[in-house]
Amino acid sequence: MDLLGIILWPLKWAVELLLVAFHWLFSNMGLGYNDGITWVLSIVGLVIVVRAALIPIFVRQIKSQRKMLEVAPQLKKIQDKYKGKKDQFSRESMSRETMELYKRTGTNPLSSCLPLLLQMPIFFALFSVLNDAQHLKAGVGPLDVDRAQSFGNASLFGQAPLSESFASQWTLMMAGNPYSVAVMVIAAVMVVLMTASQFITQLQIVSKNMSPETKASPMFKQQRIMLYLLPLVFAFSGVAFPLGVMFYWLTSNIWTMVQQFIVIRNMPTPGSEAAKAREERLARKGKLVAKDGDIIIVEEPKKPAQRQQPVGKNRSKKQPGPKK
Repeated sequence: MDLLGIILWPLKWAVELLLVAFHWLFSNMGLGYNDGITWVLSIVGLVIVVRAALIPIFVRQIKSQRKMLEVAPQLKKIQDKYKGKKDQFSRESMSRETMELYKRTGTNPLSSCLPLLLQMPIFFALFSVLNDAQHLKAGVGPLDVDRAQSFGNASLFGQAPLSESFASQWTLMMAGNPYSVAVMVIAAVMVVLMTASQFITQLQIVSKNMSPETKASPMFKQQRIMLYLLPLVFAFSGVAFPLGVMFYWLTSNIWTMVQQFIVIRNMPTPGSEAAKAREERLARKGKLVAKDGDIIIVEEPKKPAQRQQPVGKNRSKKQPGPKK
């Protein structure tokens, strides 16, 4: 066993335990032992538990990223100050001023990446377990050969095996296999949903959770690139993912999208549109506290009452004159 395998072994064991536990739960609730929907719900339950356990790490990552966004304008000033200067003295001065900025503001460029690095082994373990099970391979723990074969042979609607992908079925469809169409249709819908959820998640950050100073910095350009790059990565790589793995990615993306929405709504970046919207909500409720301790209350302007037209008396109808 290599070093990566040794690191992932306890994580894979825990992942298999959760997957098997959810499969046992749904099977005893009346769902078929070998049905695709049973394993899909087990994957969804597995992702929810893992992502819920990672919430503290996610919050720490958000706080670290916010600090980096806050110091981005000051960092840009330092970079502009030494722009075009390539001598040794200028490089040392820029590095020294940058480190002083990080020390003064209590930020660290690596701190925002550390939580993400801690999550990577868990995601590798999730992917490895699902991928091995779809190839009928027993796991390192509770996922024995019988359950692995059940997972690998499970299918949705009796026609779309969870172990198959869009790419694997393309060749079969060209050869005239009618059952390949079901897998390709489901896989195509999954790819669209994965791409859309990833795009919405990035769009929330770029459009609502960045201050005007940050939008003028090089970091904003990088975020704009990621806004369109990551969905494209999902779109092109998704055609090669088996359906079981795609359900894992889609559930994880939806969790991230909802989690990001809650964080931006309640913990927005200072100066961003989301922060202004939050201040307005708190002010309307009388919960916004100013820096001097006073409570700020914003009263919504009352709509002017519509003036009621006076009701006149019915005029008597004119009597018709005598006919000539």
